[in-house]
Amino acid sequence: MHHNPIFIENLSYVYPDGLQALAQISLQIKATERVALVGANGSGKSTLLQHFNGILLPQNGEIVVGEYRMAPQNLQAIRNFVGLVFQNPDDQLFMPTVLEDIAFGPMNQGIVGDRLALVCHRAMHSVGLDPDAFGDRSTNNLSGGEKKRVAIAGVLAMQPEVLVFDEPSAQLDPRSRRQLINLLRSLPQTQLIATHDLDLALELCDRALVLSEGRLVYDGPSADLFYDAAFLESHALEMPLSHSRPYCQLNHRPALQVLRSR
Repeated sequence: MHHNPIFIENLSYVYPDGLQALAQISLQIKATERVALVGANGSGKSTLLQHFNGILLPQNGEIVVGEYRMAPQNLQAIRNFVGLVFQNPDDQLFMPTVLEDIAFGPMNQGIVGDRLALVCHRAMHSVGLDPDAFGDRSTNNLSGGEKKRVAIAGVLAMQPEVLVFDEPSAQLDPRSRRQLINLLRSLPQTQLIATHDLDLALELCDRALVLSEGRLVYDGPSADLFYDAAFLESHALEMPLSHSRPYCQLNHRPALQVLRSR
């Protein structure tokens, strides 16, 4: 396992229409960390996520993933190292059955036969899906939470060291969201979780990154950030529900003192 599986230095990206989506982003993510990436719409989150496994290549600056510098000749190795789970599972699921979908990635890696079956079954078990019950199901006939788990299993089957999630709790009902949080907590991989769900971020991630208009404006403890109402508001973010004053009063908890972020 790499000590710093993600290293980014002075990453900038300008779209063809002249929009500066990222401006001089520098950060490192350590092995086994779970890091929240938050920011209002248009802050650059999606653009940054697409740099993690080479959907977009750096225009300026450098990205190193594991031991691989982000460059066209390294993309296959990087995509085996970093698994990206899209916001909408329907963008990720395209084979007729659950098992075929989960097997697609490892088959492209050259895994076949008993080894393929083992990898797929292990991935399904790790997301709480019984291969016997779900393997032959059509992905069209699954609930939103089940689709999300199949999408995650398909990425896990490729045995990445880093998992990148784009809005993992989007469109999930409260029970599926709780199951997702428990699932992400159970996974051993390094995780970067881009989310508008600040309660999920606070619950899962000790560290948070805030993007605002393409710049990294905060990199530090989640607890400090999510108690700082003024800082969040200045970057068009809402306090987590669990920290807002009405919620605290409703639950007979004192509203905690606001901390200044560093």
